[in-house]
Amino acid sequence: MSLTKRDANGQLRVEDVALSDIARQFGTPCYVYSRAALTAAFAGYQQALTAHGVAERALVCYAVKANANLAILNVFARLGAGFDIVSGGELARVLAAGGNPAKVVFSGVGKSRSEMRAALAAGILCFNVESASELDSLNEVAGQLGQRAPISLRVNPNVDPKTHPYISTGLKTAKFGIPYEDALTLYRRARDLPHLEIHGIDCHIGSQLLDPAPAAEAATKILALVDALAAEGIALSHIDVGGGMGIRYRHGEDGEVAPNAAEYLAPLLAVLAGRREKLLFEPGRSLVGNAGLLLTRVEVLKHGEEKNFAVVDAAMNDLARPALYDAWHDIVPASVPVDAPQKVGASGTAVSNPGELGGVRKRYEIVGPICESGDFLGHDRDLALAEGDLLAILSAGAYGMAMSSNYNTRPRAAEVLVDGANVHLARRREEIAQLFALESVLPIPP
Repeated sequence: MSLTKRDANGQLRVEDVALSDIARQFGTPCYVYSRAALTAAFAGYQQALTAHGVAERALVCYAVKANANLAILNVFARLGAGFDIVSGGELARVLAAGGNPAKVVFSGVGKSRSEMRAALAAGILCFNVESASELDSLNEVAGQLGQRAPISLRVNPNVDPKTHPYISTGLKTAKFGIPYEDALTLYRRARDLPHLEIHGIDCHIGSQLLDPAPAAEAATKILALVDALAAEGIALSHIDVGGGMGIRYRHGEDGEVAPNAAEYLAPLLAVLAGRREKLLFEPGRSLVGNAGLLLTRVEVLKHGEEKNFAVVDAAMNDLARPALYDAWHDIVPASVPVDAPQKVGASGTAVSNPGELGGVRKRYEIVGPICESGDFLGHDRDLALAEGDLLAILSAGAYGMAMSSNYNTRPRAAEVLVDGANVHLARRREEIAQLFALESVLPIPP
């Protein structure tokens, strides 16, 4: 489903709530999420799994790193989701949000012993082990607690996901996982360690995959390893094929083509057809990315000979993806006069719109107030703007607030979750005093 719609008055709405009303109540910058969009995205996975007859032995584990807000985690927990975590902090968030620890898988290349102890105490489903060293540490920690740790090995199949190099995790050059050639030897070693219990195998090759073929190729290689393990008497109870399904960031007619859950899972499930093992999936971005936006207001317009700048009150500390990945996010006005021409994408989503607001249409650099030339949210956007105008930066539900910071001593944004006509404050805006409350000046000299 599309996140935003324009009403008859030219107001951009999330579900039944106008963004202008949210800005008036909660200020800007502000992240806005839709419960209906979150639910629909999760339902897409469940429906695809049901259509292939595997829903009863499948578990969709939301990748918490994409967006760890408690309200969002709670939505997924109520829907019966599992969770893929990469830190002890994320485990604590899942538990605080009502998540079931028995549906939690713990990934990550650098789990500390304290994190291992916390996860064992909580009773998680499985550790996705990513190195021989971790295998030994986990065996030792579990032994100290008188437990056996449930494990999978995260195997690196050396498959190119054809995505941004920063979010590519399945090649030999990546820090993630066990090299495919070493996996059989390490499984034999795990079998002989007294405080480990082998449950499964895990594979995740990267994020923002617009073509499912690399994931299907990786699954094929993983199944060959599963069969080799079975031949040695190491039977697995589950196969975790990770996540990675991409989303559409450009919503106009010239935007990229992104698969839906059914399209993405079809070749994977074809490879997995006939298997008896439980199937685990770890989607993140595809569940939350297009279920959220960042609301911001134009503070200053600067017109120059070569470039025009719209300085907004959001910045790279609020949304790092453009500066970090040179990523594209559609940027649209939150309101347009009813007689203004409007451009709408095929999905019905309002897209980069010349919406005649208070000013003359120009090509703008949308930038923040941070003292960095890399502080931009969008290049070369055709908009008619006036100072004080409200803008929505779309497709910001994943890796937006999760990657935000306090750079330049800027309080992080508020977060709200829209549920029909209701708006829930999911996170209060930080206050400046909170940012240095844990710091102290030097003592007074004697």
